[in-house]
Amino acid sequence: MRIWVAVLLCLSSAAHADDGTDFTAQAKAMFRIAACGSDDAIPRRLSARAIDAHCDRMKWIYGQFKKTWIDDAKPYIAKLRPDDLPSVVVYPFGGGDLSSALTVFPDATELTTLSLEAPGDIRAIDTIDAKRLGADLKAISTDIRRLYGEAYSTTQSLMAASHSELPGTIMFALAGLAVHDMEPVRLRYFGIEPDGSIRYLSEQELDERAKAIAEKGAKKKHSRHFWYEQTSAFANVEIQFRPRGDDKAPIRTYRHILANLDNAHDRADGRVLAHLEGKGKVAVMTKAASFLLWWDDFSEVRNYLLAHAAWMISDASGIPPRYAEPAGFEHVTFGDFAGPYFIQDPNGARKELVRMWAEQEHRDLPFRFGYPDQDKHNHMMVMRPRPNGQPRGARAGTP
Repeated sequence: MRIWVAVLLCLSSAAHADDGTDFTAQAKAMFRIAACGSDDAIPRRLSARAIDAHCDRMKWIYGQFKKTWIDDAKPYIAKLRPDDLPSVVVYPFGGGDLSSALTVFPDATELTTLSLEAPGDIRAIDTIDAKRLGADLKAISTDIRRLYGEAYSTTQSLMAASHSELPGTIMFALAGLAVHDMEPVRLRYFGIEPDGSIRYLSEQELDERAKAIAEKGAKKKHSRHFWYEQTSAFANVEIQFRPRGDDKAPIRTYRHILANLDNAHDRADGRVLAHLEGKGKVAVMTKAASFLLWWDDFSEVRNYLLAHAAWMISDASGIPPRYAEPAGFEHVTFGDFAGPYFIQDPNGARKELVRMWAEQEHRDLPFRFGYPDQDKHNHMMVMRPRPNGQPRGARAGTP
């Protein structure tokens, strides 16, 4: 009898280890203190007055974001989405921008963002002192206000937020839950296996990885580009969530993956693309993506999107027609596009996109989606499969 009990205990422990360490308590604390998404009690060691003032500011930011962007963008985009769109979303170069993803795909059951920024260590909320907390809350709320006000966030601001003691990328995601009246119900970190599957990590594994990285020291990275991915033990996070207060609602999943998506990294380590390919057909969005999908240096991720996207929405930093049309897609344009307001354009995609907007009928766009164009106009495009039999390069029809 004792032997069977011991075996069962071992099996139970192994299953628990496979599930990784659950950081839900920290996620809910940060959701309350930093994202202001609940009315849970504030820890005694922190200043309730300071947090209340921060939450007044955040609630104003959320209200403005709803009024000036969500209330326009959500119903507009809803009319464009196909009824049979997959409920799995991939958002490359997306930072922790769950706010926009849930606006564009409010019924998604699984959402994945990928960027150079690490999620960060959620445990910081357990030990951060009041002075540092105040500084981090002010900095992160400023970055969120900028994201919501400009409809995109720069790599520099995402990097700055990710270097705060509070995990800035997770904060962006929790703010996205708060603004959409969702709540976190579980948070775990994971690694990606060679076959693309995920494996949840224990707190001990995370600490061991962090120690190894610290002992190895900062390694100078070499790249022909100006951007660099972070090195972190807390590289990939999963947050499960549901509508606030609805215990019976299905659980939905958000993941953020730290990844440099250029060809050199994709070819050296194929785990991230293998993970994405395992999702099958997906809905895709990107915006403010530094026009990287125009570059041949990002052809691997571009080819993945062309092979797996059922439908894609973006600003002009999405996939140009020269790549989309041979893969069986057409574009539908919205707003005005006279050219990108910043760009290195090695392949001449700028002229191609300007011509595409000029050739299609004009469709008003009452909100900004990612970058403005060079004249500060709103613009957006949808990439969708061409109807059967339509010749390649034919003018897109009415959405």
